[in-house]
This record gives sequence, C-alpha cells and structure tokens, in this order.
Amino acid sequence: MQQRRYFGTDGIRGRVGVSPITPDFVLKLGFAAGQVLARAQATSRKKRPTVLIGKDTRVSGYMLEAALESGFAAAGVDVMLAGPMPTPAIAYLTRALRLSAGVVISASHNPYPDNGIKFFSADGNKLPDEVEQRIEEALEAPLECAEPRELGKAKRLDDAAGRYIEFCKSTFPASHDLRGMRLVVDCAHGAAYQVAPHVFHELGAEVIAIGDKPNGFNINDGVGATAPAALVAAVAEHRADLGIALDGDADRLQVVDADGRLYDGDELLYVLVLDRIATDGAVPGAVGTLMTNLGVELALRDKGVELVRASVGDRYVLEKLREHGWQLGAEGSGHILSLDRHSTGDGIISALLVLAALQRSGKSLAELLEPVRLYPQKLINVAIARGAEWSAHPGISEAVAASRQALGEQGRVLIRPSGTEPVLRVMVEAREADAADSHAESIAAAVREAFA
Repeated sequence: MQQRRYFGTDGIRGRVGVSPITPDFVLKLGFAAGQVLARAQATSRKKRPTVLIGKDTRVSGYMLEAALESGFAAAGVDVMLAGPMPTPAIAYLTRALRLSAGVVISASHNPYPDNGIKFFSADGNKLPDEVEQRIEEALEAPLECAEPRELGKAKRLDDAAGRYIEFCKSTFPASHDLRGMRLVVDCAHGAAYQVAPHVFHELGAEVIAIGDKPNGFNINDGVGATAPAALVAAVAEHRADLGIALDGDADRLQVVDADGRLYDGDELLYVLVLDRIATDGAVPGAVGTLMTNLGVELALRDKGVELVRASVGDRYVLEKLREHGWQLGAEGSGHILSLDRHSTGDGIISALLVLAALQRSGKSLAELLEPVRLYPQKLINVAIARGAEWSAHPGISEAVAASRQALGEQGRVLIRPSGTEPVLRVMVEAREADAADSHAESIAAAVREAFA
C-alpha cells in the first residue's frame, strides 16, 4: 500500500488554518469520502449513502462541520448532524441507525487551536487502511459536483444525546446501581459535557460536574484526562468517592480515588481483567501497547493472563484484539477497549465497567491493584519535523544502545514518532526512577543534538 499523505493513526489532525485543516481541504475531503462511499453503496444496490457528523466543542468545529457537510452534499451523500457528541457516541449511532459512515470533527486531547477529522465505518469501527487510501486517491481528482437532482441533503439528529445516554447505561449491570456514591465527573470542557453527568446521575450517583462549561476555546485547558490535577483537587474538595476524567472527545479515561491517587489505563486494564476472571472464570489474554508498564504485564502473568503488546494507538490495540479473539485492551493514556460492550474506546463506558468491578469485588481500586508494582517510566517528547529520519542517526543509535546495555533486563527503552504530533517520543522504564530519568534525558539530548 502507498504511503498515506494525510491520514495518521487517528484520522487527519493539525492546526486549524494550516494545511490540511483548512475549509477548502475539508470540503474536498468530504467530497472525496462521499465519492468512495457512493461507489461502495452503488455496488450493494442500497439507497444513497447517509453520513453522521459529530464534533467536539472547539470553535473551529462550526467551520469544519459546514465544509464537510458541503463536500458530502456535493458528492450526493445525505448528512445527519449530531452536534457536540463524544467520538464513541458517533461510532455507536452510526451502527445503531444503520448509516453508511460516521465522521467526528475533533483533535481529542489536543488544545483548541488544533482540530481533526476521523471516520467510522457502518459497523462503528475505524475505517480500514485501504478505504482511507481510496479517499486519499480520490482527493487527487477534481471536484465535480453531482447533478442538482442528486445533491445530498442535511438534517439534525435531535435525539442523539438521549440515544447515547441510554446505550451507556445499558452496559452497566441491571442488578447494580450507583446510589450512595458521590462522583466528580470532569468533561474537559469537551464533547461529553451534555451526556456524561447524566449517565452517572441517572444510574443513581450524586454527580459533581467540572469541565462542563465549554466556550470554544477552553477544551482540555487545565481539565480532563490530560490535566488530572483539577480532578484530584475537586475530589478532595467535595469529599467524593471517586473522580472520573474524560478527554476532549471522551474516548479516554483516568480515575482518581478518595485519597487523590490517579489510575491510568494500564492499571484500569488490570482491574477489568480481574473482574472478568471473577465473573467469567478465565481470561485468555489482554492487549496493551509498547508503552504498557512492565509491572502490569508481570502482574497479569501471575494471574495466568498473557499480555500482547501492540503498536501505540487504539486502532492497533483493536487489531490485536481481533487477531486473538480477545475482548480487553488498553493504552496507558486511557483508551480502554471492551469489545463485548462497544466497538471502540469509550471513556464513559470504561468508567462504568470500573465502577461495576468495584461493586462486585467489594474492594477499592488501591486494594485491587496491590499485586501490581509499577516500574517508573520517563517520557520525553522531543520536537522534530514530520518525516525526519531519526532511526539510523548514529548519535541517537549510540545513546539508545548505551542505555539498553546499562539497563539490561531491568528496564526498557522505546523511541517512536507520534502519530498525531510532530514529536519523537522517548520512553525509558526502569526499576528505579532515577535510572529512568537519566537515561531518558540522555537519549532526548542526543535527539535534540541530531536535529539542532
């Protein structure tokens, strides 16, 4: 397959106003995607394609939504507009309403000047690589508007929030509820602000919502899964039982307990595996990533559960789960997959699964995670130009080799380019925090020197 020009590991993303996140390109993207969908639908003799568009709360979402809608309409594709909704909600609604595709306008955990476009197929999964490739090829052709009688139409999906709230609630055990729990729910001023507090409240919890007043410019700004200090403070202030932090498009989850301890996706994966062992009797395996903490892998091994590592990115975790026929996978960043509940990572549903696990076990998160001894990790992001050739640079290679030799079997070194940002991620894991810090700094310095 050809090298993709626009699609990264999670759609197309960048700074608004800078190619490719410009209104003219996004219009053309909608047209190209519409053409690909129309051709596929024509061969199946179904009615004309219909696409659902959702977005997060960035001010640029208005502009990009209008551009996408115009592009799809020009290709003869009908559009349904959901407004601000979590990414996993669009995946669910696309499947539930039997639509041709879903599109989310979001840059997830990035700050508000960024935005992006990600697609879901009719079954609620991310588009296969070959379909993204066909869209990129269609982008090279001129935009030739459909005949007036064939133009697409658009309408609002007024009950999108209610449908999704009910779906989330359906994943929580009918024999349980959240009465007596006080929860702080941090919506990151993002896409979940209209739905997440209602889900937990309607299941019985007392909910204190924070990060629920988006203004177009404050998404992920000092709140949410990427800035959990606000949640830690709110849990302490309100003497809550737990805090739940989502990111801008609500597909990530971080949890804080009453003592202010933060739990990431690695730890929550372990909790969910333990719960499945208790309820189902056995779990053959789970999927993490190259970044998953070694302590989690060892603790799962002690429970007889194999951990398979995928490349970083929830789409790769999903691929590994399907390859092995397993259900549970996660990234430390908080993308958690439970394929018997949803086709994609969902922060709200993941939180409900954790709450159900706590109720069934009668234990706290700290108690459930006592067997896990996390290895200290140091992650440094070093800015480099996109496409910069770093892997064969002698200075970087020497620094990596020296660290690996020094750490031996007591640690790991991982270097990888980000799929969403122009940075090289340097991660070192070691038994001792000082060793992780010093080796990561040494390698990061070599990268900076190589591209100075």
